[in-house]
Amino acid sequence: MKVGMSILMELFFTFVKIGLFTFGGGYAMISMIENNCVEKKAWITHDEMMDVTVIAESTPGPIAINCATFTGYKKAGFLGALVATLGIVVPSFIVIFLISMFLDNFLEITIVANAFKGIKVGVGLLILDAAITMINKMQKKKLSRLIMICSCVTMLCINAFAWNFSSISLMIIAAIISLLVFVLRGTQEQKGGAKK
Repeated sequence: MKVGMSILMELFFTFVKIGLFTFGGGYAMISMIENNCVEKKAWITHDEMMDVTVIAESTPGPIAINCATFTGYKKAGFLGALVATLGIVVPSFIVIFLISMFLDNFLEITIVANAFKGIKVGVGLLILDAAITMINKMQKKKLSRLIMICSCVTMLCINAFAWNFSSISLMIIAAIISLLVFVLRGTQEQKGGAKK
């Protein structure tokens, strides 16, 4: 596919903006990625954003980078994936590099420490916003809701009681349950069709 320079620049600077002005890592970035790439620019759909979030969470690497790579590839192929990934990585790299060069005890500076207390609250709200958006876009099926509620309760218990249980294991269990229900329903439908 032929890719114009303008779309590559737009991808790069969109993800630079997301990477530069979002604190709190991948989950906090999901909300901004959805706002920019789905709502404003329509590069991907809401369903694709949901799918890529699940895939990005299930695959190695930071979730925001995986989302950027997918969005870039969807819009402009390999070059799009490359520039979108660079766009989201470069700001963090530069900021951390500068901090490591010039400020030995960066977080011990009173102004910075107080600023980060406020940033923590903002990050929590961004993550909550992303979660609410994904819940609203989720298919309104009994199985989906049941898995979501059970996963949420399980994660709360894991955190409250400090159980040693990985969130990845929880995702695998949810995927297996969903797959088993899908296979069982397919088998029942085939049997019903055979009886007719």
